[in-house]
Amino acid sequence: MNKKFALPLAASVALAGCGTINDAVRTPQLSPIGASAPHVAPASFPMPAPQQEQYAPNSLWRAGARTFFNDQRASRVGDILTVKIQIDDNAAVSNNTQRSRKSADQSGITNLFGLEKSLRRLPLVPKALDNTNLINGAGSTSTQGQGAVTRKEKIDLTVAAVVTQILPNGNLVIDGSQQVLINSEMRELTVAGIIRPEDIGADNTIRHTQIAEARISYGGRGSISAVQKPAYGQAIADAIAPY
Repeated sequence: MNKKFALPLAASVALAGCGTINDAVRTPQLSPIGASAPHVAPASFPMPAPQQEQYAPNSLWRAGARTFFNDQRASRVGDILTVKIQIDDNAAVSNNTQRSRKSADQSGITNLFGLEKSLRRLPLVPKALDNTNLINGAGSTSTQGQGAVTRKEKIDLTVAAVVTQILPNGNLVIDGSQQVLINSEMRELTVAGIIRPEDIGADNTIRHTQIAEARISYGGRGSISAVQKPAYGQAIADAIAPY
């Protein structure tokens, strides 16, 4: 192998296997609070603007209080609400396609100003030339395809999310993540999207079906997940294999 190609290939193989080796050998580390993913730098949660409290003498009501009774639903930046994720989907798709086509073409010159017999005298023209059957072609194509997809998913989880932004129309942008580390195996759950304040229940919860632009991710990484993945050498071979 050429040396100028050997070094980049070795570097790419090393980088491709870095994540797998780390997950298989070292225990995954929990992300800092305020970061929704391990690769995100630690960040502070957005907080509402501070408000100066004002008290009125001989009054049970405090100025600036959100509610008189303890029924507080998420409505401001920094508030927390619970997202209920209940996914039970089944899908089955089956396709069958068949296509066939045949064609034939035949052409010749029967009369050409009486010169059709003189074609045999031309250079590079065979003497056994049949001017009535100069071109004869045939073609046939056939295509057959069949595919089937069967999918079944069931997830029943809850995760707390934080209101990170209030849109001009009053809708709330939420973002939440959850990480659980058990025996060197990390389980990660993330949820993000846009919700309407009126969809939030009295118990400060909302269903995942009421989240617009929902981004829900559930997965894991660690020693067990690393074993379930193909080796990085096989992954590279599959990526560059032409057939």
